[in-house]
Amino acid sequence: MFRGSLDSATTAHTRWYDFVMYAQKFHVDVLIHGERKACPLEWLDQFCMRNFTNSSDFDDTLPVADGLLEASFRLTPERFAEGFGAWLTQRGKGEGQPVIVEITRA
Repeated sequence: MFRGSLDSATTAHTRWYDFVMYAQKFHVDVLIHGERKACPLEWLDQFCMRNFTNSSDFDDTLPVADGLLEASFRLTPERFAEGFGAWLTQRGKGEGQPVIVEITRA
């Protein structure tokens, strides 16, 4: 816990950010040619930027490490897996095969 002097506006904003917006934590694995691995952070980061997806569904996401993503409650794991898998497949990450994305709650 932080024990410094913060004004009440900063404290309220910090509490909201930590506990409301990114309350869901997901483990993200990709299956390519039957091989499972944690999704690279670079792929998560690229997908979660709107200029790549053109969809507001993924705006409230925060890739934090290979295979780890935080998201708001507006996004379901199923919706993320569906959209992300299609995007990866379209960009050739499956080397000609569909990319399967599996999401589990962390």
